[in-house]
Amino acid sequence: MELGVYAVLGIAVIVAVAYFSKRLGVAAPIILVIVGVGISYLPGVPEVEVPHEWILDGLLPPILYAAAISVPVGDFRRNFRTITSLSVVLVIVTAFGTGFLLFTLLPDLNLAAAIALGAIISPPDAVAATSVGRRLGLPPRLLTVLEGEGLVNDATALVLLRSATAAAASGLLSPWETVWDFFFAVIVAVAVGLVAGFVTVFVRSKLNDPVLDTAISIAVPFIAFMPTEALGASGVLAVVVAGLYTGHASSTAFSAQARISDRINWRTIQFLLENSVFLLIGLEIRTLIEHVNEDSGILDLGTTVALGLLATLALVVLRFLWMGPLVLGLRLRAQHAEKTTLRQWLALQYFSQTPKRWRWQAKRWQRAERAYDRRRFDLEQMRREEIDWRGGVVLSWSGMRGVVTLAAAQSLPESSTPYRSQLILIAFIVAVVTLVVQGGTLPALIRLLGIQGIDTSEDRRELATLLDEISFAGLTVLEDPEEVIGATERVDPDVIERVRQSSFLRAESAWERSREADSAAETPHRVYRQLRLAVVDAEREKLLDARRRGAYPSRILSQAQAMLDAEETRLRPPRGDH
Repeated sequence: MELGVYAVLGIAVIVAVAYFSKRLGVAAPIILVIVGVGISYLPGVPEVEVPHEWILDGLLPPILYAAAISVPVGDFRRNFRTITSLSVVLVIVTAFGTGFLLFTLLPDLNLAAAIALGAIISPPDAVAATSVGRRLGLPPRLLTVLEGEGLVNDATALVLLRSATAAAASGLLSPWETVWDFFFAVIVAVAVGLVAGFVTVFVRSKLNDPVLDTAISIAVPFIAFMPTEALGASGVLAVVVAGLYTGHASSTAFSAQARISDRINWRTIQFLLENSVFLLIGLEIRTLIEHVNEDSGILDLGTTVALGLLATLALVVLRFLWMGPLVLGLRLRAQHAEKTTLRQWLALQYFSQTPKRWRWQAKRWQRAERAYDRRRFDLEQMRREEIDWRGGVVLSWSGMRGVVTLAAAQSLPESSTPYRSQLILIAFIVAVVTLVVQGGTLPALIRLLGIQGIDTSEDRRELATLLDEISFAGLTVLEDPEEVIGATERVDPDVIERVRQSSFLRAESAWERSREADSAAETPHRVYRQLRLAVVDAEREKLLDARRRGAYPSRILSQAQAMLDAEETRLRPPRGDH
């Protein structure tokens, strides 16, 4: 009963904060942390100390899965090197850098335990950064990098934490064992995540009951997480891989109703779980301070807070130092991509004159053309959404800590970790300070740098162009409507015209917006619906082809798919209506 009351109060606080945060112009996670600290000091509020297993094993998998299914694989692929640099290499550098700093300042702390704390505070949580960025219209490429970093860096940090904790217990830190552990964790996690994603997508594609489909959808992150952890690999990375695969495969494997249901369900789950964790961060601060006061003979509260602030400063400095070479590398990579694309175009022009007498030659030519199209469109997106020094500054200042820092800090073993209470408080200070200071000032920094986000007018023009492209492809099915729907009699021309006009009206409406800134008998309505569904199916195939070619930004493709889903849902008869 008491737990239920706390849950209701927690949801009420989360919803209220989320509502008012939009009016205040401050990201909800920042306000929730402050509100949590305030509530923890109210009279009668009990101590809050959540077991780390609840967060690492219970909350983190669905949080990461909800984020992964909404990340376009095409955008993730285009920015894979940048995401890897930030989420793997920088996390390792940060963990060792801050670990050595704490090792030199705390004489009783062994190196492995210090690196373990470094791993805890090294992975940024991109929830607050992306929520601020979306509200202020941050460029899509920056948001993709932040989201991708937030998805993958948790796995890097937790694998490194596990190795460092084991080394702290044994007193021996072996670099080779750590490297082997990391690669084993990654390879197994990717394999299990792909298998979990493939199997669950296949099963869900065969279900016609939305309730059963939703039930399996909620279980997917745990289906990927549990066996991976049992094998000693990275469960969180397996969840991310399963989420990316499911999100990418949903366009072809699931019905429109299933996709719409998935979006609503997982947005709700993500909203509640993410914000609950940030509220818990604030609520636990009082308990952590009291634990440190009890151990004040080892390391007093003031010194612990100072160490937390020093560690925060070190994290910020390391991230800024890393971002300079990264931005320069992106510029050099763009120049190299231009040269490579030009060479590929010249090769295609040369071999286009070569006769293709054999079938394998024609297939090889088609693959080469598709590869060139993808490279060309990738290059266009890189030019349009270039990350310059201003974007590098925003990425540098977006290193807020959160969910993993909260849970991983409390997983430090009591027996082999000196200063355990103080180390946990240091991790929480890093999380709170980065959330409040960096997250609170990020909007002002974005405005100061004058970063321009999405061009709404250009997006509307691209959406209208894409709708034209898929509409013309869809209307080709009307050349032989009787064959499409299996009709034995000639279809009424008025019905065909209604179907045709629906496509034209939808595309024309998009252009206007850009310019403005149960019977078994084949009734006319049933025939219209069947033909219109056939048109929508053909349009969806063309849309998927555009996605495979990378011809449009992912946000434009998502808007077009949402429109097709909405229309298919309107046209598709309810379950059991045949």
